[in-house]
Formats: sequence, C-alpha cells, structure tokens
Amino acid sequence: MTDRTDVSGKLLVVDDTPVSAEVLSQVLRKANYQVRTERNGLSAIEAIESDPPELILLDVIMPGIDGFETCRRIKAKPEFTEIPVIFITGSDDTSSRVQGLEAGAVDYITKPFEYNEVLSRIEVHLRLYRLTRTLEQQVETRTAQLRETLEAMQTMQVQMIQGEKMSALGQLVAGIAHEINNPVNFIQGNIVHAAGYIKDLLELVATYQKYVPEPNEEIEAAIEDADLDFLQEDLPKLLKSMKIGTDRIRDIVKSLRNFSRTDDTKTERTDLHDGLDSTLMILGNRMKAKPDRPEVQVVKIYGALPPVECYPGPINQVFMNILANAADALDDKYESLSEMAREEFQPTIWIETAEREGDRVEVTIADNGPGIPAEVRNQIFDSFFTTKPKGKGTGIGMSISREIVIDQHHGQLDCRSSSMGAKFIITLPVTQPDSETDEDAEES
Repeated sequence: MTDRTDVSGKLLVVDDTPVSAEVLSQVLRKANYQVRTERNGLSAIEAIESDPPELILLDVIMPGIDGFETCRRIKAKPEFTEIPVIFITGSDDTSSRVQGLEAGAVDYITKPFEYNEVLSRIEVHLRLYRLTRTLEQQVETRTAQLRETLEAMQTMQVQMIQGEKMSALGQLVAGIAHEINNPVNFIQGNIVHAAGYIKDLLELVATYQKYVPEPNEEIEAAIEDADLDFLQEDLPKLLKSMKIGTDRIRDIVKSLRNFSRTDDTKTERTDLHDGLDSTLMILGNRMKAKPDRPEVQVVKIYGALPPVECYPGPINQVFMNILANAADALDDKYESLSEMAREEFQPTIWIETAEREGDRVEVTIADNGPGIPAEVRNQIFDSFFTTKPKGKGTGIGMSISREIVIDQHHGQLDCRSSSMGAKFIITLPVTQPDSETDEDAEES
C-alpha cells in the first residue's frame, strides 16, 4: 500500500458495519486524510450539514434509509450537489451500479477492498472536485469583474449622454430665455409709460366732466357707446393685470436661466433656495390640479442657509429628479385610492432646508405618496433601474443624482420611506475641498 503524504482532504465514511468502517478509516488516515464515520444515512446527512466533507464514501445497504436514498437526499440540497459520492458495496451487480449513478454517485468500490485502488479513485475524484470548485470560483470572479466593468461603462455612457443633453438643453433654454426676455422688457417698459399716459387721459376726462357736466347730444352718445364709466374703472385694472403678466413671464425666464446653468467648469457660491424655487417654477404645471387629481400642495420650510459652493446646474437637476418623482408617486397613490379616500387625500410635498453642524447644509424633500418598498429602496440608485412602465422612466435619474451629490459634491444622498411616504435627504458641504469658485478666480 502506497503512503500518499501529498494528499489531504476531509472524508466522510458512512457504513453500518463497525469493523469495515474502522479498517477503511485507518487506511485513509494513514494516507493523510481527515476522516469521520457515521453508521446510518440520517446521521450522515446531519454530519454533512454541520461540516460538509470534500468526498463521501457511502455504503449501499444500511438500516433505515439505504445508501441510494441517502445519496438522493444529499444531492437534493444545492450546497451539497457537487460533493462527490462513492458507493461501497459487496455486490458487483450492474443494475445496482446504474441505480447508484442515477442517484448521483460518481463511482463504485467493492468489498473486499483493494486499498491502492480505493486511494487512487478517491484522489482522482478529489482532484476533479477541487478543480471544478476552482474553475467555478474563477468564473464567478471573472463574471463579477466583467459585470463591474460593464456597469462602469454604462455609467460613463449615461453620464456622457446626460451631460451632453443637459448642456444642449441649457444652451437652448438660455437662448430661448434671452429671446423672450428682450420683448418682455420692451413690453414691460412701455406698460409703465402707457399707465402714465392713460392716467393723464383719465384725469383729463374727469376734469372735463367736472366743468362740462352736460355735454351736447353727440358727445353724450359717444360717452354712452364707449361705456365711459366702465372704461374709467376697468382700464387701470387691465394695465395692472398686464403688468402682473409680464412680471410672471420675467420670473419664469429668470427661473429658466437659473435652472439651466451651463458653466460647470468651476463651482459657485449659490443660494440653494433659488435653485429650489426655479425648479418648482418649471414643475408648476405638474403640481396644478388635474381632472383626475387635486393640486399638489408644496410646503416650503426654508431655514437660514449660507451660500453653498456647488455646481448649480447639476444640483438643480437633482432637485428636478426628486421632485418630479415625488409628483409621479402622488399621482400613483391618488389613482390607487377609493373614491371616498380620494376626497380626504391632499397630495403634498414638503421641502425643508437647514444648516447642520460640520459646515454642512441639508435639503429634505418628502411626500405623502405610497412610499418605496424596502426591496426597491436598495436599488433606486442603481443605473437603469426603474419601477415605471416602459417608455415612462429611463432608470438613470436617481443614479445620476447620486453621482452628482456624492461624487461631484462630496455630499450624501439618503432615502427613507414608510407607508406614509418617501423622504430624500440631500446633504452638501458649504465649501468644497480643493476647489476654485468663480469668485476666487475673479479675485485672483
């Protein structure tokens, strides 16, 4: 018998004959194997579950469940499927061998044993088992590396596409805002003069009426046709309404220009409230009442914030992604409610800002929508993950938001949720490490 001192491994011998099990175990231990023995199938299964071996030597004929059934139960467990099983039998019957192989065995050894043959077979199957495990681990490692590489490439591609899209959109919006701003300024400036002229004319008419209380029939008819009393009362209101309208257009233009900040080569000291208000202005139509949903109430709880050093355009993009998702979630919840529950439900978004310790600021955006399930919450920042129907969501908004907040701004983006709604917390440092703002560049 050859002493194989270069081979080692954990073996389990399952045999109900004590003398046979002990003799085989001594041979295996002498060959440098770690050996455990069990007397029946059930105790063997328990032993495997507590400490899995690398190879099992299993007697066919045993009390209780026989070797075939024991093998089937072992192979039924995914974590033990690959462990090689060699049957021990005193019979050389072909049908038994076939039955054993069908149960999941890899080989047979017959009694009385030829121990060198037994050791050779064990060594071969152990090496095959270990080689298989090594290959599986290598495949898993390589697959994980390829998956990481693919995700990195996808993220880079998304960032490039999104960056180009936002840059083009910013330039387009800035151009439109400029074109709108010029005629609006012209109209608004002329409204001021027109208001002065009309005031003078109305005062002149009032003076005429004072000194000529009874005009001739032609003038009286003209006054009646023009409905002078109504004109004198309504014309100032009309001018005031026009002034409010042009002011509104100017605010929208200002919001568009503020939201689409495209010069992101340097950080700027920015009022985050301006970015939030600009985003809300752009999303105004999403918040308005619809035939199938009441108006979304926006509650702003703004604290005193210092100017924050950041890239304004990307940060506004984060606000846009979170607020738009909140509006979608509120739509979904309203649609899921019964008629009675809808009457009591007020869709609401809360925006709260505060300065925190450690030279940081916090922006919290919460809603009273359906909330985000735990299994989904762990994936919402993954690239291309979306719960929206095909064509409605791209799955890149939140992953880009995370990259903007964490990677670009050294901040934090957290999500908390319950059945009462979702809450996103954006934490940003007031000053970026090792950065140069536009103000710093101008001073230098």
